[in-house]
Amino acid sequence: MKTIKITTEYITLQQLLKMENIISSGGESKYFLQENEVFVNDVLEQRRGKKLYPNDKILINGEIFIIQ
Repeated sequence: MKTIKITTEYITLQQLLKMENIISSGGESKYFLQENEVFVNDVLEQRRGKKLYPNDKILINGEIFIIQ
């Protein structure tokens, strides 16, 4: 489990993917989300603009991220 500290009210799922070097550019996020299961708070999510707030739990390829 990895904790992601943010200094804003929220970040988007696309920003998280880029911050964690899961994708190298924002354009890749659409294809990544089509080909991989990403869960936000145990709900399958395919919107790259999904807003992630503190205490949200994100599961990407077996790795858990918690927003703080």
